[in-house]
Amino acid sequence: MEEFKQLIAIVSYGIESFGVLVIVVGCLVATATFLRRWRRDPLEDTFQDIRVGVGRAIILGLEFLIAGDVIRTVVVSSTLENVGVLALVVVIRTFLSFALAMEVEGRLPWHKPAKGRSGKPDG
Repeated sequence: MEEFKQLIAIVSYGIESFGVLVIVVGCLVATATFLRRWRRDPLEDTFQDIRVGVGRAIILGLEFLIAGDVIRTVVVSSTLENVGVLALVVVIRTFLSFALAMEVEGRLPWHKPAKGRSGKPDG
């Protein structure tokens, strides 16, 4: 049983590490895109694009970080104190994801995007 817990701990840290990697790579890609476009496109557009790119990277990365926390806490160290800390961390990260989604998408997550003339969602 101890080997199983160690394996799950390694897997959960791997998932969390991937979440950090997603955030870092997403920020780098958004920055590179910004630097390529900032001289030829209006600054407002490029600034908004980098904010959206970084926001999406953080949202996706947070999902992996939450998954790693849940796996590790439930399987490896499931004391009442650790579960309470996990609940608090999940609430904070979920609030951050929600706030970032509102910032990036400009609408509540459960609202459908507005449709343009083509019938496809705008954006």
